[in-house]
Amino acid sequence: MVRLLINGEERQLDVAPETPLLWVIRDELGLTGTKFGCGIAMCGACTVHMDGFPIRSCSTAVADAEGSEITTIEAVAGKAAQAVQAAWEKLDVVQCGYCQSGQVMSAIALLSENQKPTDEDIDAAMSGNVCRCATYVRIRAAIHEAAEMMEA
Repeated sequence: MVRLLINGEERQLDVAPETPLLWVIRDELGLTGTKFGCGIAMCGACTVHMDGFPIRSCSTAVADAEGSEITTIEAVAGKAAQAVQAAWEKLDVVQCGYCQSGQVMSAIALLSENQKPTDEDIDAAMSGNVCRCATYVRIRAAIHEAAEMMEA
């Protein structure tokens, strides 16, 4: 048995400790906002927050997540989350949308730590997230927009 705190709710799950967190989130808990992309932590589609920091859930074993607070796209909240979501919508960032939950999770983590990121800060924070539709310019613009919204 593995005990996880996901989206503020403690869950006890009968899964092998080496099971990737992604499969527990999607298959065991039915939270499908977190996506499977590559399975080797290179694309960022599976990004969730563990204790507030973005991690790749496809390569994180559930045993490594025990004792931590896991937040998925379904439960993001707070000033940074609201600003990022509003900016994404305002600037119509999404094209196909597949990578966007991971992009949003990484952007929220960035703005939670750095409320005035430069282009270089954004590029560094978002470098682990791949967008096959190449919406990188809109993503960067939305992060700057979200930062401005947080100031207001």
